[in-house]
This record gives sequence, C-alpha cells and structure tokens, in this order.
Amino acid sequence: MEQKNFDPVTRVAGALAFHTVVDSQARKVIEARSVATLFRGYEVIMMGRDPRDAIFITSRACGVCGGVHSTAAALAIEMACGVKPPPLGTVVRNLLLAIEYLYDNPLHLFLLAGPDYSEAIVSKTNPELYRRAEQTPAPHSNVHGYSKISDIMRDLNPLEGSLYLEALGMTRVAREAYVLIGGKYPHPQTIVPGGISATVTLSTLNEIYLRIQRFFDYAKRVVAIYDDICDFFYDADPRYRDVGRTSANLIDLGQWDDPDAYDATYENCGAWGEQRWATPGVIIDGKQVTTNLQHINLGLEEFVEHSFYEEWAGDGVRHATDPLGAPLSPYHPWNKSTKPRPQATSWREKYTWATAPRWDRQAMDAEASARLWNTALAQKIPSNPYIESTGHSLKLLLPAGRLPQTELEWKVPDVWNAFERNRGRAYSVAYTSLVALNLWSAASDLMKAGQTAVSTKFEIPKSGTQLGVGFWGAGRGFLSHHLELEDGVVTNYQIVTPSTINASPRDPWDTPGKYEEAVLNTPILETGNGGFQGIDVLRAIRSFDPCMPCTTHIHSDEGVVTREINTCACGVD
Repeated sequence: MEQKNFDPVTRVAGALAFHTVVDSQARKVIEARSVATLFRGYEVIMMGRDPRDAIFITSRACGVCGGVHSTAAALAIEMACGVKPPPLGTVVRNLLLAIEYLYDNPLHLFLLAGPDYSEAIVSKTNPELYRRAEQTPAPHSNVHGYSKISDIMRDLNPLEGSLYLEALGMTRVAREAYVLIGGKYPHPQTIVPGGISATVTLSTLNEIYLRIQRFFDYAKRVVAIYDDICDFFYDADPRYRDVGRTSANLIDLGQWDDPDAYDATYENCGAWGEQRWATPGVIIDGKQVTTNLQHINLGLEEFVEHSFYEEWAGDGVRHATDPLGAPLSPYHPWNKSTKPRPQATSWREKYTWATAPRWDRQAMDAEASARLWNTALAQKIPSNPYIESTGHSLKLLLPAGRLPQTELEWKVPDVWNAFERNRGRAYSVAYTSLVALNLWSAASDLMKAGQTAVSTKFEIPKSGTQLGVGFWGAGRGFLSHHLELEDGVVTNYQIVTPSTINASPRDPWDTPGKYEEAVLNTPILETGNGGFQGIDVLRAIRSFDPCMPCTTHIHSDEGVVTREINTCACGVD
C-alpha cells in the first residue's frame, strides 16, 4: 500500500488536490479523498448588501463561467421581488447561456480533459495502446478527416495539436457572440433582474447567428472524434469501462425558460420548470424520479462533517417550511449559514473546504450530461424541428454547412464512467448549438412582431422577509443561488455549483462524493516504464470538468481579508 497524492490536480479550473492510497499489487485505489484547498467566501461577502450587487459580485466567483452566476443571481432576485421579464428579455438571456456553453464545452473537451487521450500521454503511460491506435482505422474518418485513431491522438496533444488550437479558436467565437449582448465576458455588464439592460436589434441577432452556425459542422466533428476515441478504448481493454465509474445518480435544474410560462414565482416553478429546453430532474440508479423544481429544491441538503466549517443547525431553523408550506430540512440552503473554521487536515475527520451537498441524502452527479439524460427521459422538450426526446435518447438534427445535414443520437449509456461523461459533453456541443438556433429564431420572431422590450422595472421590498432561488445551470451542470432578504438587504446567500456537489467529501453516513466514488472504482491500467503517473485516476477526476475557487476570502469580526490566487474558477463555497 502506498499513498499517491495529486496536489495540485492540473488541467482543472482552480485549486483541487486529491489524496489516494493505492494497492499496487491489486492495481486499485482503496482510499480516496477529494480536497478543495481554498475557501471562497462569496456567500459571506453578500451579507448586508443590496441584492442587486449579487449579479456583479457572484460572477467574480468564476473566471470561466461567470455569466451563469450573474443570471442565477438575477433569477433569485426576480423570485424574491416578484418581477417577470418581458418575453424578449427571457429569450435573449437564454441565448446568452447557450453561448456560454458553446464556449465551455470545447474548453473541457480539448484543453482540459482532451490531453488525457493524446499521443503525448498515451504513448508514455500505455505504449502498447498507442501502437494499437497506429493500426486502428477511425470509423468516422469521413466526418472528422482522421484516418487512424493515432492521428486523432496526435492532434489532441496540448498546446500544439490542431484540435487543441482549433478549440481555443472556437472558444473565442463563442465569446465574440456573447459580448454582442453581454457587454463583456466572463463578467457580463447587462444582466439585470427583470431581463437585460442591452439594446437588441435584428442586426445584433444576425451577428450572433453568424457565430452560432459555425458550431454546426464543428459539433459533427467533435461528436465523431469522441465516439471514435471512447469506442477505441473500450475495444482495446473493456476494463476502461470502469475508469471513473459511478452509480447513475444525476441531478439538474434545467435551463432556458419558456418566455410565456416563466413567471419567476416559486409557486409555479414546478410548471414553468418542466417547459424549459433542458428539463430539470433527478435520476436515481438510472431512473428519473422527479422533474418538479419544487421537489428538487426540497430534497437539497448540505453537510459539513468532513469540511472546514462549523455546524449551523444548532442555531435554530431559519425557515421551517418553503414558501408553499412544505417542510424544509435544517440543512437546506435556505437554512444554511457559512461558518468557516480552518484546522489541520485529517483524512478521517475534516479535510476539505467543500461541503457535502446531497439530494434526499444521496450523493449526486451534477455533471453537464445530467441535462442530456433528464431531457432524454422526460420527453418534455418544446416542439421544434431539430431536437427530439425519445424517452431513451436525444435525436439531434444539425443543419448542413460544409458538411451535410446530419442526425446524431445521444443514447442513455449502459454504464456511467469517465468516457461517457466526455462523450456526453461532445454531444452537448450539438445539443446546445441547436438550442441556440431555436432561441435565435424565437428572438428574431419577437423582434419582427414588435415585442422589443427586454426588461421590466421593479423595486426591492423595503420591509419584510423574502425568499428567492435561482434555478439555473453552468457548462459543468447544476447551479443554484438561494437568497434571503430582510428589509431590503441580503441576510443569507448560498451558492451550490456542480463542483460543490461533485467534489464533496464523505457525508455523515460515510458516503463518498462523486470524485471519490469515481476514483475508488477506477482500475490502474497504465503500463509505462516512467513510474506511476496516475493517468487513470486523473481521467476519472477530469471527466467531471472540476471548477474550483480562484480567490480566498477569510471573514473575521474586523472585516474581510482577501488573498488573490492566480488561478481560476468556481465550485466550492
């Protein structure tokens, strides 16, 4: 038995470490601990502020996907203050989210996770596998243009491979589209409660379309590349199906609201949530158990037994029920208080700055493919020419470009592992580009019909207590902002991100978080002579696209001490 620690885990956004104990004889991991090494205090910073500040402050939680935090904050304020955006405001806000995903997904597939499957890595950790790749024809060469699997691996090489460089260029295309309305990225200036504060014209929409359409052919190639890579590894050694394997417990809040159905109320969230372009839902052991946002909200809890925080439940329950009278757990985000308590690391006790969010006291995977899976099973997606939910798959009809019109089909996988997470992210590029196309069309139709308003005026209530929650999503998956106002100022603010959920430590019942579960199930398959590299462990972790904190904020009675860390992103509260 020997300890193998990865500190830091590289090619992830932010500060993540991972502790393992490896049985070298059995070639398996017998102990795994996921460690968020920095505390991000945005929840504490929000206390006592005007709620509108949340839009600009919380976006700074992330240097990759800050726009999603701005919008989640706006949604929470809309619910607390009773404000509904006009239809165009909702549609354009949706469009900005889709564009963010078109930036985020290629970033993961080719800059962060992609190098794990490159010539530079595979030839070193598994030389026999690379030799096989040199002899294996690529089944989809007619789409992506690579004749051998080794050709794909070569172009996945970091910094110099053409797929790496192309993806970098495509992230720029998406950012160019975003700033046409968002003003700048990753910290937009035009997101407001009640819609957006930008002037939108048909010319603006046409400029956005010119960039969206570039993703249609790109998506065809990305899917073909990842289908070939994933299937090659499975065929070469079936044990790769266990790399990053976890139970099929997935959660997502859905996103992209129907402008007619969305009214920003908690009372109707079950109805308007199910009319989103991505259906909210919870999947347990592969079976969908709910698509109702209220039910999803009620099941949320956070625990800190193994985290560097003090327990808060003993302080009394802030809210015994939700706004509809349903009972709330003392550990629900509306009842949570953020009380950092740094101390020495103990693998048996407290070892991370991540909390342990659970749904119905079960560890969940909040990764981006949860939106594909829930939408595929629910069959509630709005009627449209491009996307069909079949109950077991999503059919995606990509328009012709330089490549012909192509129908793709993402199928619910029979095993949930690192390769299927990456494959799902590849199909998400296609799915998101088609959602963006539908949203662009809807925005254009509203403009032509004279419905050009993009925001609704409102006032912050100056008395009483109001609750709100932003049910939203990031490129990496689930995102919620829970808000409490008293007399017009923020008295509690809680953020749950996908990496908060996935990077979580063990809970009071000793159930590991999803990073930990994935690593515990991962066999050690590397065969290279260069010593233990841990590539299989790293593939398992990186398949979640971890996104950790970029700034440390330490709260004391005297104020807030801030230490700037030159890294990026979001994920741990």
